[in-house]
Amino acid sequence: MTKCSRIPQKTFPDSTLRLLMEGYMFIPNRCKKYKSDLFVTRIMGKKVVCMTGSDAAEIFYNNQLMTRKGALPKRIQKTLFGKNAIQTMDGISHRHRKRLFLSIMEIDKIEDLNRIMKKLWKSYAKTWSHNDTLILFDEAAAILCHGACIWSGIPIKKTDVKALAKDLTAMVDAFGAVGPRYYKGRLARIRTECKMKDIITKVRQQKIIVPYDSALFRIAFYRDPYGRLLDAKLAAIELINILRPITAIATYITFGALALYKYPRCKEKLVKGKLNYSHMFAQEIRRYFPFAPFLGAKVKNDFLYSKHYFKKGSLVFLDIYGSNHDRRIWEKPYRFNPSRFSFRDGNPYDFIPQGGGDLEKGHRCPGEWLTIMLLKTAMEFMAKNLSYNVPLQDLSYSLRRIPAIPKSRFIFNQIKYIP
Repeated sequence: MTKCSRIPQKTFPDSTLRLLMEGYMFIPNRCKKYKSDLFVTRIMGKKVVCMTGSDAAEIFYNNQLMTRKGALPKRIQKTLFGKNAIQTMDGISHRHRKRLFLSIMEIDKIEDLNRIMKKLWKSYAKTWSHNDTLILFDEAAAILCHGACIWSGIPIKKTDVKALAKDLTAMVDAFGAVGPRYYKGRLARIRTECKMKDIITKVRQQKIIVPYDSALFRIAFYRDPYGRLLDAKLAAIELINILRPITAIATYITFGALALYKYPRCKEKLVKGKLNYSHMFAQEIRRYFPFAPFLGAKVKNDFLYSKHYFKKGSLVFLDIYGSNHDRRIWEKPYRFNPSRFSFRDGNPYDFIPQGGGDLEKGHRCPGEWLTIMLLKTAMEFMAKNLSYNVPLQDLSYSLRRIPAIPKSRFIFNQIKYIP
């Protein structure tokens, strides 16, 4: 981190408009301009310290220095995460609830989910006609949502899957949005919380019987450190925190399909299946393409770092996109190169598409390995088991839009399933 006694500060009274205009590049642009890993600005009238890089990530994920309590804006809780969800917690309560999610994400259970997804990719692909023109993002979201429901123990009719998938993706799409897109996400959350609350209640009343080791059962009967059941609405929110992130992998899959289209040699290597290439390909998708722009926390206790004073209660943003494109860590970071992961010796803070730090005690996403596994499965299936045409369309994406997505969401036709 830059060795200076004073953090660079924006002279403008507020940078909210610039953040909306620049999106993912808001923090990287200013760090480059100031030649500093951190600077101070104002967002929505609040003073914010913006940071980038692995050193900054190590500070950000230090539970003695930072807290998530009060850091997450209400408008994001009303769309993306839900009120009082695990992402807003710290301390004993967070660790206790984190263990719930880690128990759901154990390796054997993730492998069960992956087997379900492989079957669904095949069954959905068999229904796609040569004459169909489909949008990959929508189809992938439906497959992921369907698989997540089966795996979690949630009863759902196939005819209802696309509507639920649409609501789950709308919650994600509302992040960083203003206007109609934001309110679409809010309404989607209200609908989905109502549905999941009803399911939780029926499971507790034994009107719906589910396996004891399913995510639905574990969340419905989870007790906090004081032995109390979560109220039905909060349990519904945490159940959505299983479904929504799995369904959101559709964004990575869409970017992955774009990479297969733009880089045919990558597709050839995936088909050959040598040297664990699917893992490298999935990791590079997560590094290269935009997903989470930045994350927020608050300073828990006063501290001094690299001659910079962080005051208790200060709001801090960690740059995710910029950190994953840091030239000090990644050679030619704006080049798509899966081979960079062939012999990579990193640490928990220099590759943070889904957070950094310790998985069990910190705020690193418990579903990270699940994401990698399901992304690998989807990319291998598209490379090996699907023949399709990519018609003329707008596959560009804007770093100003949060979350980013190819404008056409990847249209494909002349589809043929290859057993």
